[in-house]
Amino acid sequence: MSTRNILLFGCLIFVAGCSSAPGTWGWYVIDPRTTSGYNNIRFLLNGFGATILLSVIAAAMSMVIGMLVALPGMSSNRWIRLPSRIYIEFVRAIPLLPMLFWVFYGLPVVLKSMGINISIDAFWGAIITLAISDSAFTAEIYRSGIQSIAKGQTEAAKTVGLNYRQTMRYVILPQAIRRILPPLANQFIYIVKMSAFASVIGMQELTRRANELVVTEYRPLEIYTLLILEYLVLVLIISFFVRWLERKMGSDESR
Repeated sequence: MSTRNILLFGCLIFVAGCSSAPGTWGWYVIDPRTTSGYNNIRFLLNGFGATILLSVIAAAMSMVIGMLVALPGMSSNRWIRLPSRIYIEFVRAIPLLPMLFWVFYGLPVVLKSMGINISIDAFWGAIITLAISDSAFTAEIYRSGIQSIAKGQTEAAKTVGLNYRQTMRYVILPQAIRRILPPLANQFIYIVKMSAFASVIGMQELTRRANELVVTEYRPLEIYTLLILEYLVLVLIISFFVRWLERKMGSDESR
């Protein structure tokens, strides 16, 4: 189903709900023609900024951590490679929600026992959790992308006198980035969707605001329908930008 058909289907549901009999739908709660509906929509839309900021910072941290984990994981030395594999397998095995609770509630206690008195608010607790959770998958994306480059590229770099760092910077990574861009984009979309878990620790993002509105308006169907449409629009915008970036970088090597 194309994007146009999805949006058309959503509009048809909205129109059908508005014209349905009383007691079935309650679109008045998000009707922009009324003062209360307009205020409710504004309240929900104000969560966009927190969701986007949270996702961007977490994604950036995840890419940095993923690279730091991936590079040792490709070493020929077993003892250098082992910590990377342990980190990846350990982090991938932990569900996101328990990790979020541990970071938000448990990490400050651990730091305090070490003499570091630092409190973690909901915003940074969610960022740390998403960054760590996603870094394991990002590291595997980096590893597969780098290892997909032909060994002849590395050998050619050595023949012209480039060391390992220069080879990675000027020869391998520029080619690998073109290949790992699509899966990295999928991981960013994953982070955007998983940011909804931040609502359980009080983070004022899209899902948290929808939950608060449901408690006051008692219309979960209509409010959560709008919430889904908000995430849909956000993901479609990200997908459009990624497709544009892929065309600019020539990531589609099948052409």
